[in-house]
Amino acid sequence: MASSARSAHADSHDTGIRVALLRRGDPDLPAARWDQLAQGSALPNPFFERWALLPALGAFAPGDSVRIACIYEADRLIGLLPVVHSGDYYGYPVPHYRTWLHANAFCGAPLVLQGREDAFWQALLDWADAASASALFLHLAGLPEDGPLYAALARAADRHNRPSAVVMREERALLSSDLAPAAYFDQSMSGKKRKELRRQARRLGEEGTLHFSRETDERSISQWSDQFLALEKKGWKGDEGSALASAPETERFFREAMKNAAGLGRLERLTLTLDGAPIAMLANLVAAPGVFSFKTAYDEAYARFSPGVLLQRENLDLLERSDIEWCDSCASEGHPMIERIWREKRTILRVSIGLGGMLRRQAARAFLAAETRQFPRKLETGSRSAALERTS
Repeated sequence: MASSARSAHADSHDTGIRVALLRRGDPDLPAARWDQLAQGSALPNPFFERWALLPALGAFAPGDSVRIACIYEADRLIGLLPVVHSGDYYGYPVPHYRTWLHANAFCGAPLVLQGREDAFWQALLDWADAASASALFLHLAGLPEDGPLYAALARAADRHNRPSAVVMREERALLSSDLAPAAYFDQSMSGKKRKELRRQARRLGEEGTLHFSRETDERSISQWSDQFLALEKKGWKGDEGSALASAPETERFFREAMKNAAGLGRLERLTLTLDGAPIAMLANLVAAPGVFSFKTAYDEAYARFSPGVLLQRENLDLLERSDIEWCDSCASEGHPMIERIWREKRTILRVSIGLGGMLRRQAARAFLAAETRQFPRKLETGSRSAALERTS
């Protein structure tokens, strides 16, 4: 990323709007204002809140390539997004700016003060225009299609005739209903499947004493994290080396983020135990009016009893919370377990917006036109592309 003074502090066309590019550990990071912004954001995203983003940067981006773009209106923080300059776009040598995400961040929506969405995008695009003479576009990954952010981005592109394209669209399971938990479950699963699940629960109970718990405070968070990491690693993720505990940086991030979330009352932990030993665990990140089903694990030795599904049945109690309107599964499209239960969908986009003057925008338009012609093929390889996106 360019490090000129202009890239660090740029003024938007809107009077009183400025962009500050800050690093993790920068004394100018607006801690209190960042927290206030998260509470008033147009679309909640816990992965970009201070308690989650700073541990992620420390674990996965120890250098100084990532900047936290802070958009101010006078002295008020109205938007925030981690960005990085890259010369590689999925194997193509194309310079661009992009949202910074990591493999365990499942939403890329910037934090934007409700009602200031247009001003945010205008300021960010103005900055990106000026910050690099080579970047062809701004690539925004993990952007939900619902809500005001994407609509405002589309307006910003149209307002100045910027080339833009949705280069990936994925649908993942969402829980959002006015039904009570039992009614929702009955509607989602056939009578035959519900009967089978009741049989599995009875058979599992014959193996020992079953107990379900739901915790929302920070007591025993360290022990709970130990148990979750061990449970996940003993399964297929551990065999493939993709479990959180398979790498020190992912384990460190998980422990720190969970501790931070629990201390703020933002972590809901569901656990199913058999004779005191966890056989299914789930971590929900609460960001009212939404919830993000962050991580889940189960003991594969009891797979024939479907402990993960039994735990998700308990998770439907979210439908009774007056402060919660939806829960994002954070699961891949077509997930075989969660889509058996959750019937709603949330569309997640990857969007590219052209930058610079006429020549750069012409080049961006040509590249994005070629990119969208590959759209059907890319849909088929969405999961792999998503993994590449989050680790870039």
